[in-house]
Amino acid sequence: MSSYAYQPSLLDLAEPGPALGPLAGRVRHELAGGAWVDVLPGWVRGSGEVLEVLLGDIGWRAERRKMYDSEVDVPRLLRWYGAGAGLPHPILTAAREELSAFYAEELGEPFLTAGLCLYRDGRDSVAWHGDRHGRGSTQDTMVAIVSFGDVRPLVLRPTGGGQAIRFPSGPGDLVVMGGSCQRTWEHAIPKTARPCGPRVSVQFRPRGVS
Repeated sequence: MSSYAYQPSLLDLAEPGPALGPLAGRVRHELAGGAWVDVLPGWVRGSGEVLEVLLGDIGWRAERRKMYDSEVDVPRLLRWYGAGAGLPHPILTAAREELSAFYAEELGEPFLTAGLCLYRDGRDSVAWHGDRHGRGSTQDTMVAIVSFGDVRPLVLRPTGGGQAIRFPSGPGDLVVMGGSCQRTWEHAIPKTARPCGPRVSVQFRPRGVS
């Protein structure tokens, strides 16, 4: 995995090591239907060091899905960490704990799992979807996403179509989707023709949300 080309930002290189900034600086964007999105650029400082670990041999796997009468490759690599599993870098454990403490009053429970997606280049993507398996289909919940690597936009639109909103997700950026977001909105990472390096997204979820 480490053969993927990535050019870290000068700000990232200036950091002595990975560290978390204050979550109090996040900005909330209220969406229709009781959904909201919190955004905090550069929450993880020194994120390039974390990316180097994540691009290594951490058990990435490719998946295939049925499309019409054949099976095709899912255009990204995946890694899943269940509740209690050790994460591949200490800053990810610290991030999960900080998020659980900060959102405890609203969420009412901790973030437990971590799903990782590796977008190797602009050809990798994820189509419109909501995290509606399990409790997310009927209850308000949260999904917190921390990005490492190149900038790729996280795009949201109302479920079934409508005006899309783009949130750039770059090195160390945090995006938290909350309220009814998983039921009433969809999100995607579209393909891009521009040259870009790898991006890893880490999605923290509470129990029973996937």
